[in-house]
Amino acid sequence: MKKISIALFTVIMFTSCVSKKKYVALEQENGQIKSELTKTRVEKEDLEAKFDAIQARVDSYNKKINSLTEENNAMLVNVDNIAVISNDTKKAMRKTLQNVDAAKLAEAKTLKDSMNLALSYNLNKSLDNSTLNEDEDISIDINETVVMISISDKMLFNTASYKVSNKANDILQKIANVINSEPSVEVMVEGHTDARSIRTSKIADNWDLSVLRATSVVRKLQDEYGVAPEKMIASGRSSYKPLADNDTKDNRAKNRRTRIVILPNLDKFFALMGTEE
Repeated sequence: MKKISIALFTVIMFTSCVSKKKYVALEQENGQIKSELTKTRVEKEDLEAKFDAIQARVDSYNKKINSLTEENNAMLVNVDNIAVISNDTKKAMRKTLQNVDAAKLAEAKTLKDSMNLALSYNLNKSLDNSTLNEDEDISIDINETVVMISISDKMLFNTASYKVSNKANDILQKIANVINSEPSVEVMVEGHTDARSIRTSKIADNWDLSVLRATSVVRKLQDEYGVAPEKMIASGRSSYKPLADNDTKDNRAKNRRTRIVILPNLDKFFALMGTEE
């Protein structure tokens, strides 16, 4: 009986020892699993942080690329050394050219030709919408990128005077309407005289008279007809750009004139038209 009890006790102790070893092994295995899980979690967070950093760099590069594309589209390029025009402006110009006569458009061989066609089309449209008409005292000429309106001095001034006459109100109002209809243009007012010398207490010579007349017209356009002063230039040419020889009364009358030159600012001009269309 005693032997049986000892044997049973030995079996129980052996079984107990085996279970404890398994428990310890399982505990160790569980600890390793937790350690691996923690390590994996840390690595995952590290990878996510790296991915976020990479994504931020990608977003930054994309932003720079988009910015460079916009800058390139707005970049100004030379056109035959006479003007500048951007890619955005060229797109707006192409829209305008869709309205130009096909025969004229076929004659355009260069970018400058196309630009001049588009400008002429829109400036003609502005003039057609006005009530400004040519007569013996007014001439209108569109020369590529500019409109030139020449007005005889008898419509604007009294003899040897630089004060604008009231009889000029109607013509200056019409010109102001054309100028104000195109927010992108600039205007140069040129005074011209004949070759006869002049000297008074207020006027030194023909240079003085031509500049004073231009300034008077500029002031009237600004003060009475709402033309923005920053768009205008006053200049005088004295008698040195005559239309005819100063040998007859009629020729001298032709030379006494004020020329109003409308100069489009190309990028603003086409940008505004693109918005309008």
